[in-house]
Formats: sequence, structure tokens, C-alpha cells
Amino acid sequence: MDSWQVAAALLSAALHAGWNAAVKSHARPAEIMTAQMAVGAMLGLPLLLWTGLPAPASLPWLAGSTCINLVIVTALLRTYSLIGFGTAYPMVRALSVMLVTPAAAFISGEVLSGYGLLGIGLIVASLFLLAASSRGVAVPPKALFWMLLAGLATAGYVLCDAQGVRRAGSPLAYGFVVSATNAAAMFVYQGVAARQWRSVAGHARAALPIAVASTASYLLILWVWSQAPVAPASALRDTSSIFALVIAIVWLHEPFTRLRLFAILLSVAAVPLLRLA
Repeated sequence: MDSWQVAAALLSAALHAGWNAAVKSHARPAEIMTAQMAVGAMLGLPLLLWTGLPAPASLPWLAGSTCINLVIVTALLRTYSLIGFGTAYPMVRALSVMLVTPAAAFISGEVLSGYGLLGIGLIVASLFLLAASSRGVAVPPKALFWMLLAGLATAGYVLCDAQGVRRAGSPLAYGFVVSATNAAAMFVYQGVAARQWRSVAGHARAALPIAVASTASYLLILWVWSQAPVAPASALRDTSSIFALVIAIVWLHEPFTRLRLFAILLSVAAVPLLRLA
């Protein structure tokens, strides 16, 4: 990976952490999430007049990405109803990175250097440490099942998008269409479209900056995946959990423990290694 790709993946991670923090801090997280997806789709669709549609070869991967996204949302919501976000999210991301690495080698023939594998290992370790930093959290069997499903689905989502964007001809065109199909699928999944549109209209102003950050984060990582190896880029993107931790410590005054410091240091150490992947 070159320096620009590493920087883009890290910026994508920071934006991802920021918009997720904004959603979680909102009084109605589910509604603002739906609103930001709809606003993001409305921002992107007119730009397709400039980019054009993605190449037909990307459409099966695009459809797979959209379907898998619904599985991720369902599995994460079930997981969060059983255990906290601070434990579940980094565990899911760690599982995803672990699965993406061998799957990318099988699908794309990616062969990583020892530095790359070590860097990915450090990211996975930092995510598991971050999950362990939520003390006194018991993981019931049901939560473990939904976490495993979410991790598997997230890995599938990454691989679909990586393959799709490489066949699309344009990361922008692919990203704008996926944003629209994800929003449409979410509306169908939730049902009662008229009620959803009223909710979107009511939250549109608050959702706009979140949608811009979410779309920018997604387009950045698509650009990286279109050029760089999937596994190390995915690992860098999943440092979003570390950025979220920093946000929680600085702005929400959560405790800054030694375990959390160690998790941050592991992620920092992984960046130059992944640059050599």
C-alpha cells in the first residue's frame, strides 16, 4: 500500500467512527440512522449523471453487498440487545478482519508479506483488547451466535464491495448506487414507507452532516479497495473502533485504562507494517 492509500483508509476509519458516534449520541439513534441513509442516497443519485452507472460486471457483487448489509444490520441489532456496543462492535470487526484475510487470498490471490500479516494480527489483537476493556461483561450464547453471524456477514460485505468496485469502472459510481440500494433495502425491511419518509423529513437537517461523513468514509475505502490489497486496507479501516475509543475518552470522558492504551499502541504500531503489506 502506498502512503495515499494508507492515509485514505485511516481517514475513512476516522470518519466512520465520527458518524457512528453522532448516531449513537442522538436521542433517536434508529431514526437518525435511517435518515442519514436516505439523505446519503439523495445526495449521491444526482451525481450519477456525472459518473454514469457502474459497469454491468459489478452488479452481482453490488446486489450481494446490499443483501448482506441487511444481515449485518439485523445481527448487530440482535447483538446490541444482548450485550453492549463497546464489547460487540470491536469483536465483530476483529472477526471480520480474521475472515477477510484468507478469503481475499482465495478469491483474489492476494499474497501478503510477513509485515502485512503481522500488521493485521496487531489490529485484530487491539480490537480484542478493546472488547476486553469493557469489564464485567458476560457474553451469553445467543449474543455469541449473533456476533459470529455479524462478523461473517461483515467479511462478506467487504469482499463483495472490493470485488464489485474493481469491476465497476468507477468507485464513485459504485458507491453512489450502493448507497441508494442500501437505503431502499432498509426502507423495505422496516416497512411502512410513508412513516419512514416523515421520519426522514423530520431528521433531515441533523442527518445531513452525518450522511456526508458516512458517504465520504465509504467512498474513500472503496477507492482504496479498487487499488490496494483488501485485507490490509480492511484492517486499517477497522481502526475505526480505536478512533471511536479516542472520541469516547476525549469528549465523553470515559476512563483511559492501561488496557485501552495498549490497544491504541498496537494499532499505531500496525500502520507502518500494513504500509509494507
